[in-house]
Amino acid sequence: MAAILKEIEDQALQLSPQERGELIHRLIVSLEGKSEDTPEAIAKAWDDEIARRVADMEAGRTQWIPAEEVFKEIDALIAKRSR
Repeated sequence: MAAILKEIEDQALQLSPQERGELIHRLIVSLEGKSEDTPEAIAKAWDDEIARRVADMEAGRTQWIPAEEVFKEIDALIAKRSR
């Protein structure tokens, strides 16, 4: 089995980056199983979610955090983990 896996890996690494990306996508889908929704239904669900979030922002129902503050917190977390 290991020899077959090595052969597949060697062949996959000869693919273009775009082809490798497509292969990765197909392999992940094979592990997760097919989505029950169509691509159109998934896109509509994302559109609906985006619209809901924008409406919440415009209505003042969300708290805005300046990007600088977010990046400062991320840097602090990274520094803490690096110790």
